[in-house]
Amino acid sequence: MEAVDPVIFRLAIFVLAVFVGYYVVWSVTPALHTPLMAVTNAISSVIIVGALLAATATATGGGDAAATAEAAGGAGFSRGLGFVAIILASVNIFGGFLVTQRMLAMYKKKERQP
Repeated sequence: MEAVDPVIFRLAIFVLAVFVGYYVVWSVTPALHTPLMAVTNAISSVIIVGALLAATATATGGGDAAATAEAAGGAGFSRGLGFVAIILASVNIFGGFLVTQRMLAMYKKKERQP
């Protein structure tokens, strides 16, 4: 019995997560939308912490010049992806707050004009 390639295994998990997430989000009733956005903002804040760690990655080599150069290239790639993750998670958080404020404004009583 052969082992499954880890890349294929992770890709399959990602595809399944996309499908499950799609059906979960689109089946939420409007009454639950605001609490769901609050949870999504909390998750995005955790993502920002991880993205900050990735964006501040440094090259660590084993003392060998070739290993240090290879680690520096990987650290640059990690920094780039970390920066992109910070931007996307920030947009998600601030957009979530705007949507939440708009949803809450729908439930406020309108003032009658005399």
